[in-house]
Parts: sequence; C-alpha cells; structure tokens
Amino acid sequence: MRRTIRTTAVPQPAGQPVVNGGAADDTAQPGRTASPAPVPVSADPVGQEREAVVARLFDQHYAAMLRLAVLLGADDPENVVAEAYYQIYRKWRKLRDAESAEAYLRSTVCNLTRMRIRHLQVVRRHAEVSPAEPVASAESSALLRDDQRVLVGALQQLPTRQREALVLRHWLGLKESEIAAAMGISAGSVKTHTARGLAALTQAMEARR
Repeated sequence: MRRTIRTTAVPQPAGQPVVNGGAADDTAQPGRTASPAPVPVSADPVGQEREAVVARLFDQHYAAMLRLAVLLGADDPENVVAEAYYQIYRKWRKLRDAESAEAYLRSTVCNLTRMRIRHLQVVRRHAEVSPAEPVASAESSALLRDDQRVLVGALQQLPTRQREALVLRHWLGLKESEIAAAMGISAGSVKTHTARGLAALTQAMEARR
C-alpha cells in the first residue's frame, strides 16, 4: 500500500522578508528602497589648506623673495625662490602655521642662497680656468635700476652674514628679531653684522665714486 506524505508550509513571522532559496531578497519587498550608494571621501583638508596658503604666498611675496635672492648674490635667483616654495610646500604638514610661513620662506631663501654661494666658491677654487663674470637673468635685471646695480655690486663684496643683515634690514625693513630668525642667529649678532656691513658698504660705495 502506497503511503502519501503531506507537507505543510511553515508560516513566516510577521514583518520578515520572504526567504527564497535561503537568502533575503530586498528587491522583492514592495515599499522598500535599495541601500544608498557610498558617499565619496572628501579631499584632505590639510592638503587643501596647504594649496591655498602656498598659492597666496606666491601671489603676495614672489617678487620680494626674488629681489631678496638677487640682493643676497644668488646667481640663479629664480631657481632659489622656486626651491624655497617647494620646500615650504613639502614641509607644510610639519609647519602648519600660515602666520609663520612668510618668515619660514625668507629663512629658506637666505639659507639656499648661502649654500649656493658657498658651492660656487668651492667650484671656482677648484676650477682650472678663471670663472666668467656671472650673467644676470632678464628677470633679475628688470628688478634692479642702474643705481641699484652699483649697490648690488658693492654688496657682493661683503661677507655673507653682513650682506644678509643689511638686505633684510634696509631692503625688506625687518625687525631685529625677524632678521635673527631668518638668519638663524641671535639679535646681538644681527646688530654686529649690520653695523659692520653698513660701514664696509659705505666705504665700498665711496671707493666706486
């Protein structure tokens, strides 16, 4: 005698999705919407701040930094200033202070120019032929009037520290504390270099007359 097996459907609990094949199908439920797409991650706020500050520094201070490099005796002032902006861009995460960024920029221009001059002095000492007269770039020449070129020529004869102190004090109009920060020396040393540089520059200018 054949036995007939009856199966009874198991009722689903109220409010639960119908299970098809063991997995819930959200799309099969009327009145339900699909999950929203993930929201894109916003740009790094520190990176945005860095971009904005460096761009503002470039607009406001590039000409002054270029003039500073020229007066300090850089043979390639455009490259010196470009490197200074790159340094402040690269180290922004450590700096993170827009108010001190200009001071850091000045200090970097001074340091890079000093290093460049020392490098050229070493190269020239080891050169077999006498060095040619440095050729100023068109942009550098445009920044200086004829009388300024005479003064710059006299500045180049001064020791590096005296030249830096005079340029920062009398051309940029910085305070002693700002000059000390830019040069990495004490305020007392700034006074000494400024006084000696001014005396030497006056003597050099009188000799050129």
